[in-house]
Amino acid sequence: MRKLILDLDMGIDDAMALCFALASPEVELVGITCVFGNVPVGVSARNCLDVLHLLGRDDIPVIVGADRPLAGMGPHRAFQAVHGANGIGGVELERARREVGRPDDPARGDAARFIVQAALRYGGDLLVVPTGPLTNIARALELDARAMTALRGTTFMGGALTVPGNVTPAAEANIAADPEAAARVLASGMPLTMVGLDVTHRVAATRGDIAGWRALGTDAGAAFAQMVESYIDAYEAADPWIGGCALHDPLAVAVALDPALAVTYETPLAVDLTGPLRGRTIGDEPAWASGAPGVEVALDVDATAFLDRFRERMARGLSA
Repeated sequence: MRKLILDLDMGIDDAMALCFALASPEVELVGITCVFGNVPVGVSARNCLDVLHLLGRDDIPVIVGADRPLAGMGPHRAFQAVHGANGIGGVELERARREVGRPDDPARGDAARFIVQAALRYGGDLLVVPTGPLTNIARALELDARAMTALRGTTFMGGALTVPGNVTPAAEANIAADPEAAARVLASGMPLTMVGLDVTHRVAATRGDIAGWRALGTDAGAAFAQMVESYIDAYEAADPWIGGCALHDPLAVAVALDPALAVTYETPLAVDLTGPLRGRTIGDEPAWASGAPGVEVALDVDATAFLDRFRERMARGLSA
């Protein structure tokens, strides 16, 4: 069975991605690494522990990672407007017994080293899905580039190639949060698939979906319905044309497990690091001319097939 690491900046769509992964019988989730982004990294780790507890999976390791960009002088200021102050829509979950940062806690550790150790152990059987800034992946490359390029694949949620960004007209949030890390990862030669705004804005969860989760009659169904309801509220205020809340991170997990869900275009990618376009993902013309390895960029998605699978797996994951 293939192995999976999720690298999460634990917001609401990360929580859905986690539930989707746990309900996927074709893969074993061997760990979660945490990064800053939607919330500070400590809050991300706390949310991961508590959501795992809600879903009955306290056995899965949670490892704390980067709290700032590669070039950052201090902890990153989180993007909390959409996900709420606590990253999960203000929902107060029962706290897991595991605590973040205690010496005897699995969440105390080095995310980059954990990823490299898993890469050395599982090699071509390991999938990595980052759903936040690519800082932990860039740091893992610094530790052992050979192990990271031997992975089965890394499918990241981030970037925008053919559509505007969502934090500036040019840049998508995850890339904008650490453009230097993204630039290193995209130029690394790792087997990469980008699942960005080109496709994630084409798939949405609706109020009908959350009504179905409430109807399950479980604590998990009720909590996820409350989280995602706040997420839909934010989307209806800012981007009502989406018709619900965009399923950014669940789609990245789904494409990692089943690449046939997306139509991709292979091209070397670069990241603008200066000026008003900082954080933009763009075709790297010199790399293309030299024959450098490219990134598989998702440009279309089988929305019907994905949404059917998403609904089935979320119902399964929230039923216990």
